[in-house]
Amino acid sequence: MKQTPRTGLTGEMIVEVVEENCINFADDRMPPVLSTPWLVAYLEFVARDALAACLEDHERSVGSLVEIEHLAPSPIGSRVTCRARVIHVDGASVTFRIEAFDEKEPVARGLHKRHVIDADRFARRVAKKRDARA
Repeated sequence: MKQTPRTGLTGEMIVEVVEENCINFADDRMPPVLSTPWLVAYLEFVARDALAACLEDHERSVGSLVEIEHLAPSPIGSRVTCRARVIHVDGASVTFRIEAFDEKEPVARGLHKRHVIDADRFARRVAKKRDARA
């Protein structure tokens, strides 16, 4: 790593709830709202982006744990703020407190861990696994 991530390092992004990131089983009884898989993805993205400035050119971070409570629905048109804050660093493992909220209330909270890896080594490992299947 170029620099060790410091506790308190924060990333944030705002996403708009649109049809494409809503649950796909909406019907008369279930209105379209931001889906949990998309919410998790946004929270991972914001943590990854927060950590990116600390990495060497050959390094990337990969998610290794997501623990989330999806607390409230966010309907189409809502703007959801997703935030990740570093709360612990243990070598190549970085733990984030993650949260999301819309204009009305908290939407999610939880923990997310990312692990810093060597991208070239990772690519070789994937290629070896892929080639073993052939």
